[in-house]
Parts: sequence; structure tokens; C-alpha cells
Amino acid sequence: MRRVVARCCPTQTRAGVNMAAEILPTHSPHLFDLAVERAVQLLRDGEVVALPTETVYGLAANALNHNAVSRIFAIKGRPTHNPVIVHVASLAMARHCVLDWPPLAGALARGFWPGPLTLVLTRARKIPDVVTAGGPTVGIRWPSHPFVQAVIRSCEFPLAAPSANLSNQLSPTTAEHVRKFLGDTIPLIVDGGQCQVGIESTVLDLSVSPPRLLRPGMIHAEALLAVTGELASGSSAGSRLKSPGLLPKHYSPRAKLLMLSWKDDADLHKKITHHPSHITHHASRTYIVAHTHIPSAEGFGGISVIPHDAEAFARAIYAELHRCDEVGAELIVVEQLPEGQEWQGIRDRLERAAQIE
Repeated sequence: MRRVVARCCPTQTRAGVNMAAEILPTHSPHLFDLAVERAVQLLRDGEVVALPTETVYGLAANALNHNAVSRIFAIKGRPTHNPVIVHVASLAMARHCVLDWPPLAGALARGFWPGPLTLVLTRARKIPDVVTAGGPTVGIRWPSHPFVQAVIRSCEFPLAAPSANLSNQLSPTTAEHVRKFLGDTIPLIVDGGQCQVGIESTVLDLSVSPPRLLRPGMIHAEALLAVTGELASGSSAGSRLKSPGLLPKHYSPRAKLLMLSWKDDADLHKKITHHPSHITHHASRTYIVAHTHIPSAEGFGGISVIPHDAEAFARAIYAELHRCDEVGAELIVVEQLPEGQEWQGIRDRLERAAQIE
């Protein structure tokens, strides 16, 4: 059963008084329409709301409203040098957000939009500095989730929408994850079910030649190369951030995270005990997330198994890390991922989550 609670007035929120977010379901046409209407009303009033997308839940505000987008940064505790992605619901809206629309952008949009691909292009003057961290480019995405599409179409303006969590922490893939992070800081969370992609979008920079893959995702390099013909990867050293997801530590659970490979139970215990990071852990608070070599539960707090399939793994991994945090894990050990382009985006998320501050 979905939990619906009353919302305090926006002025109380701005004054710093805690409130409980209204949580609206969308599982029938009538409820879907009511949730769209409520979200649009708040967004037009300059509020920040949590909405489902196919990747992760987003913390959304009017991308053309400087003050509204600034509230996203304040709610998340997000550093101002980390830009946010602008979400649109048509090619026309995308083109209005950028200074020019090269043929390659059109070809990529035809191939992958709506979907989990963000294109970085030279920004239009109407895009506020806060969105782009003061940079000359902006990331644009047309999400495929029907709810956020309906909201953007009804608003008739694009939405800035980074993940609906506190900065650098685990991204939310359910409405309950959002409530746990932000339930007393925003007026509305729309429950659109579990996200079907499960990790953030692929980000491709078209403001340079050849195009540069800034953030890998579930649309992987081989698929992009079929359209672009050539592709560079990684952000330029010392350059201004053009995309979210490029900070060294990101997507992190509260527990420490390791990525390890092992042959058997003894090998796993040995590698945890003698890991170079010297992470302090208690066996009863150590949780294993495996996909191929499944250890016995003896000596661990719990064992989780995610399918040995990149798409299924991506859908499940954030929810599994959330669950480990909720049961009090001190250490989470994730089985090393297979090689292959389809795993690159998941590997990027887990490697950043495993960074030690």
C-alpha cells in the first residue's frame, strides 16, 4: 500500500521548517493524471519535486528558473561546480535549450531518444548559469518514462533534474529511497514504481570533435560508435565539469564498498582480511553481492545474488546497496564485474562508490 501524507505549505519549507512530503501514486490513469496536475502546479510555482524517470528518480525544478534550480543544489548539498542535466519532452524543446543543433545531434536523437542518453552541446542564453556550473555547455536528455514526459509537456518548460538524493550518496530507484533521503525537505514525491534502467544516463559531449564519452551508461560505446564513427572517452584533465557523475567519489552507500573477485569462500575471506585499504569490518556486518561465484552465508551478515546479466544487474544494484545500508552493513563486497562494453556504466558507478575519502 502506498503511503500518502499531508504536505505543509511552501513558505514553511523555505523557512527551514521540516515537513512530510506528499507521496502520490500513478498506478491508474486517474491517479496518473492527478499526480501530473499536482507536480505541474508545484513546478510552475518554482518548487522542487521528486519525479520518476527510467534511469533514477530525479529532483526536478524549472530549468529556466535560476532560483528554483538553486534550491535543488541547496536541498541536495550539491557543490555548485557540478552541473545538472536538462530534461525535455520534444526535439523542439531540446533545440531551444542549445545554441546550435548539429546533424550528429539529430542522428543520435533519432537513434536513442527518448532514452538514457544525454547530449552535451553549447547552451542557449536562456539556460541559467546555475544549471551549467557557469560553463558554456549544457547536457540535454529526453527521458522515456511516461510520467516525466507528461509533466514536461504540461509545464511547457524543460526540467533540471539530478538524482533525488543527497550529494554523492546512493541514487534512488524507488519512491521509498527518495522519501528516506528527502522526505522532509520537498513537498512532493511521485511514485512511478521501480526505475527500469537503474543507473544514470550515458553522457556524450558533442561540443568537441571527436565526440567524447563523459559518463558511460547502459547505452554503451559500441552503440554510439555506430552513429558517431569515432569516439573519445573521459573528461579532459583540469577542465570545467561538463556533466554530473565525474567526481571521484559518487553513488556511495553509507557502508564501505569493495569490488573483489574470488575462487571460493576461503579466498574471499582472505582477500577481505588482507585488502590494501585495511577496512575495519565485523563479519556479521559484512554483506556480499554476487552474480557468479556464490559464497556460503557462514561468516557473513548476508548474501545477495543479482543475475549475471548487465541490464538486470543495473536495475537491481542500487536497490541492493540501499538494502545493505538499511540492515546496518559496515562493509559491502560486490563481486567483480565481467569485461565487456555492456558492463562499463555499472563498473563506473561501483568504482566511484568504492573510492575512499
